[in-house]
Amino acid sequence: MKKLLLGTVGFVALGMAAPASAADMAARPYTKAPPVIASIYNWSGFYVGVNGGWGSSHKSWDFLTPAGVFVASDGSHDATGGTVGGQIGYRWQASQWVFGLEAQGNWADFHGRNQSPTALAITNDTRVDAFGLFTGQVGIAFNNALLYVKGGAAVTSDRYRQLSTITGLPLTNTVDDTRWGGVVGVGFEYGFAPNWSFAVEYDHMFMQDKTYTFTDTTGVFFGTERIRQDVDLVTARVNYRWGGPVVAKY
Repeated sequence: MKKLLLGTVGFVALGMAAPASAADMAARPYTKAPPVIASIYNWSGFYVGVNGGWGSSHKSWDFLTPAGVFVASDGSHDATGGTVGGQIGYRWQASQWVFGLEAQGNWADFHGRNQSPTALAITNDTRVDAFGLFTGQVGIAFNNALLYVKGGAAVTSDRYRQLSTITGLPLTNTVDDTRWGGVVGVGFEYGFAPNWSFAVEYDHMFMQDKTYTFTDTTGVFFGTERIRQDVDLVTARVNYRWGGPVVAKY
């Protein structure tokens, strides 16, 4: 009886001690979740790239007297074709605003002609075989997407001829000239990798008017023409930039 009483008392004591021991155990430590890391695209830095596309140069010819007095319109045409080239520039970003400077040089094959309304036997023939752009840029960035406008100076390398409408052979000397003017443009660029981006751009070039004296194949005076010109360009571009995305934690 005594042993039974002692066993019962011991069992009750053990049951009472177990909850107390569990209550005395330390709480499980709380582990804070790691911070979220997001890559913010940074447009700052030097870049180089290639471009290619299509262009159209509108040419309007005016027939003048040797003294430069307007006589009549000699017609107009669009010289169209492909272009390929490259660009180099630098951008810096402040918040969402992106500012930049760029130089671009392209080979071109914009060719066109029209029959002269004042002399049907003559066809005016023009070609743009190269151009360059020197521009500043202002854009607004939406992480790795950039919408920008640009403006600055433009230069074209041009060739002018007057051909026989019947035979297509030259009637006059060939005039090669370089023209300066202005350019405005707009583009959309998308960063598809930390240092690579793809863009589509439209540019309009306002070129200065030029007056040329043409001579026939023997060097005798043939006529004086004032040629007005502008150029429209649509290009696709791929750029590589030195730099990388800014890593931010929030």
